[in-house]
Parts: sequence; C-alpha cells; structure tokens
Amino acid sequence: MTASTQGLELQNGSRRWAALVELLSSMRFAIALLTVICIASVIGTVVKQAEPYNNYVNQFGPFWAEVFGSAHLFTVYSAWWFLLILAFLVVSTSLCIARNTPKILADFKAYKENIREQSLKAFPHRAQGELAEAPQAAAHRIGQQLLGAGWKVRLQSRTTPQGEGWMVAAKKGAANKWGYIAAHSAIVLVCVGGLLDGDLMVRAQTWFNGKQIFEGGGMIADVPAQHRLSTSNPTFRGNLLVTEGTASSTAILSQPGGVLLQELPFSVELKKFIVEYYDTGMPRLFASEIVIHDRETGEQIPARVEVNHPVFHRGIAIYQSSFDDGGSRVKLQAVPFTRGARPFEVEGTIGGSTQLSNGDQQMTLEYTALRVINVENFAGNAGGGTDVRKVDLREAVESRLGSAHKTTTEKTLRNVGPSVTYKLRDSAGQAIEYHNYMLPVELDGQRVFLLGLRETPQDPFRYLRVPADENDAMDGFARLRAALDDPQLRAEAVRRYAVQSVESGRTDLAQALAASATRALALFAGAERLPAEAAAGGNGQPPRELKGGLQAVSAFLETSVPADERERASEVLVRILNGTLFELLQLSREKAGLAPLPRDDATQRFMTQAVISLSDSFFYPAPMALTLKDFTHVQASVFQVARAPGKTIVYLGCLLLILGVFAMLYVRERRVWVWLAPNAQGAQASLALSTNRKTLDADHEFDLLKTQLLQVKP
Repeated sequence: MTASTQGLELQNGSRRWAALVELLSSMRFAIALLTVICIASVIGTVVKQAEPYNNYVNQFGPFWAEVFGSAHLFTVYSAWWFLLILAFLVVSTSLCIARNTPKILADFKAYKENIREQSLKAFPHRAQGELAEAPQAAAHRIGQQLLGAGWKVRLQSRTTPQGEGWMVAAKKGAANKWGYIAAHSAIVLVCVGGLLDGDLMVRAQTWFNGKQIFEGGGMIADVPAQHRLSTSNPTFRGNLLVTEGTASSTAILSQPGGVLLQELPFSVELKKFIVEYYDTGMPRLFASEIVIHDRETGEQIPARVEVNHPVFHRGIAIYQSSFDDGGSRVKLQAVPFTRGARPFEVEGTIGGSTQLSNGDQQMTLEYTALRVINVENFAGNAGGGTDVRKVDLREAVESRLGSAHKTTTEKTLRNVGPSVTYKLRDSAGQAIEYHNYMLPVELDGQRVFLLGLRETPQDPFRYLRVPADENDAMDGFARLRAALDDPQLRAEAVRRYAVQSVESGRTDLAQALAASATRALALFAGAERLPAEAAAGGNGQPPRELKGGLQAVSAFLETSVPADERERASEVLVRILNGTLFELLQLSREKAGLAPLPRDDATQRFMTQAVISLSDSFFYPAPMALTLKDFTHVQASVFQVARAPGKTIVYLGCLLLILGVFAMLYVRERRVWVWLAPNAQGAQASLALSTNRKTLDADHEFDLLKTQLLQVKP
C-alpha cells in the first residue's frame, strides 16, 4: 500500500468519523430521540408496569400480551432499548454542547466592532442622522448613554479619507446564550440522573458481578447469595413488606422474570399501621409507626412514615407505598347448596390454602383477601330488579377497595361491614373467585346476604341474594334449602298444603291438588327429570342443563301446556309452589324446634326472596357458600425503600432547565452599532439594531434608541 493510498484511507476515515459526530450532535437527531422517549413514557404511564404476566394476558389476550412482552412494554423504563436511547441522547446532547459552547463563549466575548459601514445598511432596524458634534465627542456621548441604559459598550476609532471616524458597538441580553448551554446541560444531567437511579446499576451487577434473578418461591431467608445484592449497592428501588409486630431488612426488587433481594443496612420494625378513610370508603391517610434498627451501631430510632412524608436513614429513603393483609386468620362457615353437602367450619390464613374433599371431588380453598370496611352506595335502592344473576348491589358491580357498588346518582353511603374473598380451585387447576359479605344488607326492603362470584379477574362480581331470617342469620334459608332436598319433608309439605287449601270432604280435589303440588315441588327441587323435549332447547338451540328452580318449572310448562293456556297455568302453578314452599319452611322450623312463622308482611318478603334465591342456587358453581364467621385482622405495611444518588443530579438538571428555558424565551439578545463619520456639519451617524427575535418590543426599543442617540424625533 502506497503512502498516497494510506493517506486517502485516513482522510476517508476522518470524514466518516466527522459525519458520525455531525449526525449525533445534530438537533434533529436529539429531537427524534426525545420524541421516542416521550412516546415510551406515555406507554409506561398508560400500561401498568411490572404487573404479573397473567394480568396482561387477561387484559390484552395471549397474542398481544406476548407481542407487548417481547417489546418490553410492561417494563419500559428498564428495557434495554429505552436505556440505549437515553445513552444516545446523553451522547448526542453532550456532543452538541461540546461543538457549540466554544462558539458561544467566543461570541459572548465579542462586540463585533469591526463590522463594515455598508453591512449596517442590511439590517431591518436601521436609521441615519446628522449630528452637530465631532465624531469623537458623539461617540463618547452615545457610549455613556448606552452604559447608563445597561449596555456593554466598546469604542473603536477608524481612519477614513474624510478624517477620523468612530464605531460604537454595544450588546445586551447575552444571558440568552447561557440559556442554550443551561438547557442542553439540563437534558444531560436529567438523563444521567435517570440512568443512575434507574435499573442500569442493578442490571450491571447481573452482567458483571455474577448476580442472578431469582425465579422460584419460598422463604426469603432460604434464597441463595447469588440472588442477593449487598448493602453497598449504589442505587436501588424496591418494596419492603412488614407485618405488625415484625421486622424486615430485605427489600424485593422486581425484575423481568423474577426478583432480586436487596439487603439493607438496617431493619424496619412495624409497631402499628394506621389507615383512615373518607366517607366514600377511599383511604384518607396511610401512616406507619416504625422503629429503625441500625445494624452497625445497634441504635433504635422511632419514626413515623406517611404518604409524601418519607423517613431517611443512611442515605436510604423509606416511603409509605401501600398496605396489605399481614396474614389475618379467618373462620369460614359452609352453607350447603347441593344435595348431600353438609355444613362445616374451616379456618385459614389470608394468603394460604386448605384442601377440601367430599370423597369424589378434590378442591383447594385459597384465602385471597379480608376487608374489614366496605362502604357501599345505597341511593335509590327502592324497586330495582330481582334477577340476582344480573343485579349486583345496585346497578353495575365493580370491586374497588372493597366497594361492590358504584353509581352516578346521588350517594347514600353506608359501611356494610367485613367481607372475605376466596377461590375454589378444582383438580384441573380451574378457579372461581368468590366475594361474600359477613353481615346482611337491606335491599328492596329485605335484609339479604350477598354472595358474589366471578369466573375471571377482569369480570365484575355477580351477587346472589340470600334472605336473612328473623335472627339476621342465614340459618333459615339453609334449613329451607336442606328441606327442599328431603323427599319426606316435601311430601309432608304437599299434604299439609292440600289439606289447608281444599275443603273437607273433597277428596278428589285434594288428590289432584296434591299431585300438581308434588310435581311442581319436585321440578323445582330438581328431583324429577324433565321431558326430553323440555331439555332439548328447541329452535336449533343447544340442550339446556336444567337442574331445578323456576327455570325447570318454566321449561315443563313450555312443553306440557298449550300456548293459549300457559299464562293461566303458570300463575296457578307458581301459587301452588309458593304455598308448598311456605309449608316446607314451617316444617324445617318445626324439625329444628322453632315456632312457626306468622303470615305477615315480613314473612311474605322473606319467602319472595327465598324462592328466587333457591332457584338461583341451582346455578351456583360450588356445592356450598363459605361465609365469614369470625376473623383476626393483622395489618401489614408496604414500604418503598430507595437509594437514589441521581436525585440531586436530576434536581440540578431541573433547575438548569428552568433557568435555561427562561433565558432563551424571555431574554432577548440585542446588539447596537453606531458609525460616526466626519462631515462639514459635525458627524454623519448610521444606527443599526440586531436582535435574535423580531417583536414589538424590539421595534419600540429601536425607536427609543433613535430618539436618544441620534436625536431623531419619532
């Protein structure tokens, strides 16, 4: 390779390097990066970050959840491409500052007094005038006037064919140039601070320090050392859950696919968690009474952590993030809904599980949540629907901080007491979630227990209303449900109803009524099979699975009674069914050693709701409902612990950004030149004004300068 070829390659390499630097330091490239960062930040704000993957599958579906997950949209701020864009933005802005700062500093010092006379005629703001003074005297006078007005001035004398001329050069508003440097430096500082306080340092330890993301489960104390970060970790942000009466010194850092454990130089003991509520049921105050146990000195420091009022110790901030259940104990009472089921009690801990079995079917009871306060809206609860498969507490039922009732009408708020949430998972792993209230609430003039369920987490809870008896308990309904499954009690209820409804001596009528009542009650109880055509569905519909209830009675009428007689027959059959069910209720009370219920309005309301609840209980997906009988509430506080050395850098960057934007927007850089050429009368003056923005203020200022310096009337 010849020397000329080598020189040519070096020259081409230098050109390519210069082109790359030019691209990186260009304003368009920086704006493009800022645009991408803004779009990513919007995505990170709209889409909840670092949620369990199943939540995204339920929200977006399996396909889009996979697509969004592969693009790291669920962890935008720690995604490799987001950190790379931030790094490029830092490099681009730094190169831009490095390229332009020397020019800005040189321009900041220069007065440009060597400008030619002919160049002054090209400025938009220009004027000429005759002065009776000599050029030197006029130059000193004009210079003093500009100095008095806050301008920086420099005088220059020039030799011309007509004699000695003078140039007055002045400038004002040079802080506008500093605004450019401050604003661009602010972007660099904010990005650097964000990188320092972000996930970059933690990622670096997994890349270069042998740390691994933990993907398993179990006790925190059993996690190996390769999944733990030391107390000297320069930056981190994690969550610390502490139960009342306990202490913790290990924070959990969420990572894609798992977690890392961060050891703290102290432990946090939770003495008491305090939560106060608004009338709406929304939390008003989170506060934690804690004691910080310093490992190095053994010092115990009491403190109080509130939302927006963190506690700092050894450079680590302790924020009040939220609260959770700390392992409350609950006792549940099973209310049977199917034939053969028996009542029982079960105890467990929130977050735990219990195995249930009826011999053939194995189920897992998972204790999900306990809420001791549920504030509901009962505005306008008169009337309303009676189909409990469609009617929740009032209109649309949504679970938000325990509130199952949401409305846009005038609010009547009332605390309805505790509730428990649990899941029943079958042997195949399929689970249905239940949400049951401990105490009855009054709806449509009847006190009812609310038993909610939903098949998927994104669905609202649907509630079954179970009427409360005269003792505000569910025992009356449970006895009636059990009696409905007893053939002997059904037969006795039919006999009593027939005897009471038919005059003595009308044996044939009593037998016919008894036969109709027996069939109606058997259909309602699901003890009699429907005709094949009744279960077929008809009109191309799929076969119906009718276990009992009013739906089975309705299907029987549709196939057994002519259409023109169906309405009258249904009224008679429903009247017979209500009568036999009332007798069945009295029999169940008699069997339990209780006095019969009077035939009053309260009993009528109970029976009306009981018939609907019994009918809907056949569609309840579990053989029993588990109601909250007793509980021991244990609170836990969730703290966010953070060591953020980049916070000060970000604050400095924000301050510089404010100053820089203010300087660029509100400080106008202006330059004034006055050329004074000698003539017979004294001096010929040429005035020019340069400004970086054309505004009405610039026009006004130029008129003022003409009047003061050239003595030209406006």
